[in-house]
Amino acid sequence: MSKWKAAKEGSKEIYFAVISTSITLAVVFLPIIFLQGFVGRLFREFGIVVAGAVLISALVSLTLTPVLNVKMSSSKGHSHSWFYKKTEPFFRGMENGYRRMLQGFMKIRWVAWVILKACFWIIYLIGKDMPSELAPMEDRSQFRLSVTTPEGTSYDYMDDYMARLTQFVMDSVPEKQIAISITAPGFTGSGAVNTGFIRVVMKDPKERTRSQSDIVKMINKNLPRFNEGRAFSVEEQTISVNRRGGQPVQFVIQNVDFEKIKAVLPKILEQAQNSKVLQGVDADLKFNKPELRILIDRAKASALGITAQDISESLQLALSNRRLGFFTKEGKQYQVMAQVSRNERDDPADLKSIFIRNKNGQLISLDNIVTMVEESSPPVIYHYNRYKSATISGNLAPGKTVGDGIKEMQEISKKVLDETFSTALSGTSRDFAESGSNTMFAFILALALIFLILAAQFESFIDPFIIMFTVPLAIAGALISLAIFGQTLNIFSQIGMIMLIGLVTKNGILIVEFANQKQIAGDKKIKAVTDAAVSRFRPILMTSLAMALGALPLALSLGDASTSRVPLGIVIVGGVMFALILTLFVIPAIYSFLSSKKKKSELDNIEEETTAKNIID
Repeated sequence: MSKWKAAKEGSKEIYFAVISTSITLAVVFLPIIFLQGFVGRLFREFGIVVAGAVLISALVSLTLTPVLNVKMSSSKGHSHSWFYKKTEPFFRGMENGYRRMLQGFMKIRWVAWVILKACFWIIYLIGKDMPSELAPMEDRSQFRLSVTTPEGTSYDYMDDYMARLTQFVMDSVPEKQIAISITAPGFTGSGAVNTGFIRVVMKDPKERTRSQSDIVKMINKNLPRFNEGRAFSVEEQTISVNRRGGQPVQFVIQNVDFEKIKAVLPKILEQAQNSKVLQGVDADLKFNKPELRILIDRAKASALGITAQDISESLQLALSNRRLGFFTKEGKQYQVMAQVSRNERDDPADLKSIFIRNKNGQLISLDNIVTMVEESSPPVIYHYNRYKSATISGNLAPGKTVGDGIKEMQEISKKVLDETFSTALSGTSRDFAESGSNTMFAFILALALIFLILAAQFESFIDPFIIMFTVPLAIAGALISLAIFGQTLNIFSQIGMIMLIGLVTKNGILIVEFANQKQIAGDKKIKAVTDAAVSRFRPILMTSLAMALGALPLALSLGDASTSRVPLGIVIVGGVMFALILTLFVIPAIYSFLSSKKKKSELDNIEEETTAKNIID
């Protein structure tokens, strides 16, 4: 056979498989491209690049590659190199060994259904208990301490407390490069005097022996010594939509009735603080602002000739620093402010010394007509989605993830809250929930799109259904790999599982498509699929190993800031290799059960008749 005809026949034999596998892999990234929220913004370029590269590669393989093969190959005929002669016996032995194992497996092919059922059980059992989070924590060589003290703390006291905390951090963290301490920061929220934060920047991970997490754990362990206030250290999240950061677990309770929130908040805080999943739990809604409520005895005040307005105006003039007017002296303008001197208004009992003139001109002591009640009220009343709300925030105990923290808060809320309450997530917790729902939508949509495209290409619903059985095999392998290496379920591992759909269906396409050709040629179903699997053994092995080795640097965490990419690499390597082993046996067995008998289409018959006539003519 001439090299021109060989190139043409070779391209004709594989074009269907190339087009099917390429479109399948490209379509997997279509849902990722159109994802909403920060997940879409994070992976949109990734999906476009991979899908574009795959489609261009398919075009090159069917057009440019055959031409180059003809132009660059020797005109004297093809001869095998010494490397081929050395390695070919090994690969021949692998093929023959695979054929023998496959023929033995086909005698007990019902075991394929057992394997599939086992994979589904593995997905369920490992998936339901696997820790989940937004993204693995990167060592960014920095952390921060959030500090609060009781309401009413003076600036001088707070500044001294911050100075002692800063000194402790500087003494305890020799790896530090910069430590910044700010008391009453106005750019982080309320800017209250009783708040502060400390940010610590450390040396690069290569230049220190302790990790960022180890240092933060050490700091948190020693912070209870500084019991004048509440301080906790927080690592910066790898991915955070909210630039102000915050604790990883933020759980919002909402109700129209503020008194119900006030009554139930201490119960939730008590249970959350006793939880083994959370630590450093606090709420933004605090009832710690001192307040003096003045209750007017209206009947007595009316009998004495005093109105509520008289009492209100007298208190405003005495305490509110109200501006009454201006005057000019020596070319300068001065304000006239109404307020009693400080030593006469420092104590609630000083209100008894205020007198009010009634309508008869008599001076009546305020103490005779009012009752004073000391209470505590919240400095700020928070709203979330227009409802009055309170946000419970907390850090995670060592070894726990954001998913564990959210699940714990949901369990607590079920025990404590009644049906009038509604709950929501905020900050990192909301980002985590959104990422999970977005990637699940993308996963299901990718499965549906691939099935429909394969159904159009194979002109059958059964063949794509057989091919789709490769997906649970790969997902089971991915989850087993994540569990073995102690990784979590996060947006990177989830995107990896979406990629696996396109990567592993390629194996099924190669086997099913060639088995159909064998059946059309007249082979029996079992013989056709056995020969097809053996013939496609090398391409499947080659492409699977290429993909696994390509993702291996990700799994090995090579390079700076690579921690977050480790789950992606582990999912691809584990899923591809696990599916490789099982696909070579399960898919032929499933094909033998479900596939229908194939025959030539009318178009093929017409094409053959036309070709035969042209040859005769």
